[in-house]
Amino acid sequence: MQPLTILFPVLLALTVATRLWLAARQSRAVAAHADQVPAPFADSITLEQHGKAAAYTRDRLAFGRVHLLFDSVVLVAVTVGGGYAALATAVGRLGLPELWSGVATLAALTLILGALDLPFSAYSTFRIEARHGFNRTTPAVFLGDLAKGLLLAAVLGLPILTVVLWLMARAGRAWWLYAWLIWVAFGLIVTYLWPRFIAPLFNRFRALEAGELRERLTRLVAACGFTADGLFVMDGSRRSSHGNAYFTGVGRHKRIVLFDTLVERLEGAEVEAVLAHELGHFRLHHVRLRLLVGVVTSLVGFALLGWLAGRGWFYSALGVPDPSLAAALALFALVTPVVTFPLAPISAWWSRRDEFAADRYAARQADGAALARALVKLYRDNASTLTPDPLYSAWHDSHPPALARIAALAGAAG
Repeated sequence: MQPLTILFPVLLALTVATRLWLAARQSRAVAAHADQVPAPFADSITLEQHGKAAAYTRDRLAFGRVHLLFDSVVLVAVTVGGGYAALATAVGRLGLPELWSGVATLAALTLILGALDLPFSAYSTFRIEARHGFNRTTPAVFLGDLAKGLLLAAVLGLPILTVVLWLMARAGRAWWLYAWLIWVAFGLIVTYLWPRFIAPLFNRFRALEAGELRERLTRLVAACGFTADGLFVMDGSRRSSHGNAYFTGVGRHKRIVLFDTLVERLEGAEVEAVLAHELGHFRLHHVRLRLLVGVVTSLVGFALLGWLAGRGWFYSALGVPDPSLAAALALFALVTPVVTFPLAPISAWWSRRDEFAADRYAARQADGAALARALVKLYRDNASTLTPDPLYSAWHDSHPPALARIAALAGAAG
């Protein structure tokens, strides 16, 4: 038996145990503070709303634990349990050339894993989100999104997958470098196409109508030196009552997008402050740095994949007796999240640091008090917990805890 055959299940078990332990801590922390609204929020959030947020958080945690255990069983079955090997054997009976057999196997694996996850997605949408008053997705919209997602995956995913497998077979030992270059180019192309051609497949976008809000936001965008195609409002309310704002695209083809739920609930100064926060990520080069880190990380990943693809023990230890190029891609994609899980706190810390910095930028460019008011409304309307467990938050949360964030904004305003 290969050492990795034992090591991988052990790492997976440790990962699952850690995630379950953190989730239990979070659930206890939220329940312990459910009967009292933290003082800084007492004037804006009622005890009933605070209790709703606690119930929503605990329901999501309970559901997440079941989902995690199911996914872990599936992962073991697909890898060391021989599931991928059995699938590859079944596809191999079709007598396809190696390249197309690999593409078919990976496509089938993706469809199977997606089908296994579909009941969880549906339950989350139509039971948990609906139970707490957030879901506005109809079964028709849900199925339509599923069909569009599958079509988009086929149109975009199958060509890049075919190219990578072809390079692995034909480009020699440096195939991983060429594959990485194509992967980066592919990512840039999708990012460029997303605002104009892909996102409209799922949501409707309209230009922000003329008026005081548009004038206010236009002045802010100009003051921040941000070049965009325009200000758009997205019909987020079609699927959920949650609110948000973001910008998307690259170069001069970036778009600023506001959820219609955000525009409806916030005052003009508050929307301006939220947008100033998002623009802060741009002006402080957070987006550019994350793209750069992503490019470097993907280079390291492809280099590691290139090395592992030539090691027979990598396949046999993970339940694949007959090495293949497609198997290398599948096993690497399945195993990587388990191996990199210990790095999650570093990523979360980096993200929270950037959020604090963007808040400070927003307080200089707009109204810090308005941003604080907007955040409190978003916490309330999105049923976000105000009292997370510190360790859970440090491991998982990309945004600072509510109390720390509002306190930091108060300090910036002072």
